[in-house]
Amino acid sequence: MNSPGKLYLVPAPLDFGCEVQTPLDQVLPAGTLAVAARLPHWICENAKSARAYLKRVGELQPLGRPLQALDIRELPREVHKKGDHGPGGFDAQPLLAPALAGADIGLLSEAGMPAVADPGSSVVRAAHELGIPVVPLVGPVSLLLALAASGLSGQNFAFVGYLPQEADARAQRIRELESLALRTGQTQLFIETPYRNAALLDALLRTLQHNTRLAVASGLTLATASIRSAHVKRWKQQGGAADNSTPAVFAIGR
Repeated sequence: MNSPGKLYLVPAPLDFGCEVQTPLDQVLPAGTLAVAARLPHWICENAKSARAYLKRVGELQPLGRPLQALDIRELPREVHKKGDHGPGGFDAQPLLAPALAGADIGLLSEAGMPAVADPGSSVVRAAHELGIPVVPLVGPVSLLLALAASGLSGQNFAFVGYLPQEADARAQRIRELESLALRTGQTQLFIETPYRNAALLDALLRTLQHNTRLAVASGLTLATASIRSAHVKRWKQQGGAADNSTPAVFAIGR
């Protein structure tokens, strides 16, 4: 019986959907690129964007197989919409058949580290259940980059995903997270679809107390990156705007 292959968690650059791309060798180490270049099997969110990423990899490291010969399998749409931890979960074991036959597989998200604020945890769980080694590779993770640059507590923090879109429910959720952050010192991190960034920032400035610290990190690793952290009172005094075309991470705390 063949020894199983490995499941590699392959980071992607944070420029997905942005007009300007960051050179891969500026955000991914040579070791990560070398592994990505040789992998014959992939699990991803979207095959088209995965091929675009691998084309960029191939410009720096020769691919082990021609791009069109790579085995690229997509996660189901319901995993994107409902996440990997919904009722009943998602059985990702069939996607790992190549690893059981001895081949290595790459897991890729649209941006950053797969299974962190992105789909993929069901694949990782399935790999552990099947005895397939899981190997995370080095690369950018927007949540940690934003946290490190925020000045907020990096000793106690939580990522809470997306806030409600409906105004009243969103305001209530903001107040809940603020109360938790101010009471416990736990930094609260969250994200939004880029075209709603400005609306979320406006809601935060209208809802948060003046002494709460708000950080917004936009376009991380890009030449146009913007990172701002200040008390809400100063945000209001100096004015604040959010880029509606660039992914951003929001954080609140004390």
